[in-house]
Amino acid sequence: MSVRKLKPITPGQRFRVVNGFDAITTDKPEKSLLAPNKRSGGRNSQGKMTMRYIGGGHKRKYRIIDFKRDKAGIPATVASIQYDPNRTAFIALLNYQDGEKRYVIAQNGLQVGQNIVSGEAVAPEIGNAMPLSAIPLGTIISCIELRPGQGAIMARSAGAFAQLMARDGKYATVKLPSGETRLILVECMATIGAVSNSDHQLLVSGKAGRSRWLGRRPRTRPVVMNPVDHPMGGGEGRASGGHPRSRKGIPAKGYRTRTKTKASNKYILERRKK
Repeated sequence: MSVRKLKPITPGQRFRVVNGFDAITTDKPEKSLLAPNKRSGGRNSQGKMTMRYIGGGHKRKYRIIDFKRDKAGIPATVASIQYDPNRTAFIALLNYQDGEKRYVIAQNGLQVGQNIVSGEAVAPEIGNAMPLSAIPLGTIISCIELRPGQGAIMARSAGAFAQLMARDGKYATVKLPSGETRLILVECMATIGAVSNSDHQLLVSGKAGRSRWLGRRPRTRPVVMNPVDHPMGGGEGRASGGHPRSRKGIPAKGYRTRTKTKASNKYILERRKK
């Protein structure tokens, strides 16, 4: 993986840094795994805008991703590594021996032609999905379930990874990408390796229009609003806005909003870093 810095032949390209797409092997998605992706423009079922700054953007098709990895013991060959406009990570097209095709999140180092498999009695190699009970301690993992059979919901974005620290009884201790250390049931599945496209954080869009292509509309800064619109609005001249807080008055930058009586608090051994 690499990034490319473009020559400044236009103002929009002056600071632009783009992905080299070295890992991508094809630009044609598998048609049987595409689904329509309707955009809401931030409106709810009544047509009222409930999320601001959303709208426009390029038309996309959704790629149906196998987050459960429930075809246990059936080997699959990596047919291609593809770009997915709906996520930051790359995806891999798998051809299973029984003829089925599925998309999965591609791990860093996954190669075309490589065989991967999911299940309990498989080798802990990149791309293989295993329950936490079978993964060696200290292994770098990603695409982690929180409840058995739920499907991967943690460490799925570009470059993300967690580490299996310990096992005790029916729980495994996992250090998550946020820095949080948490207990997870050992029956939960995880994939070996870090998520692909770790260079995503180095990209620079270069111009405002690229945000519009992604469906993001211009965002108004709270300090330039009126007092009726935001707690940080108002004031004579260019007022600083006071303490940073949300539109509903909840302080930003360090204020903890997690419920103290939340049931899952007992599974968190160490909170994420401030």
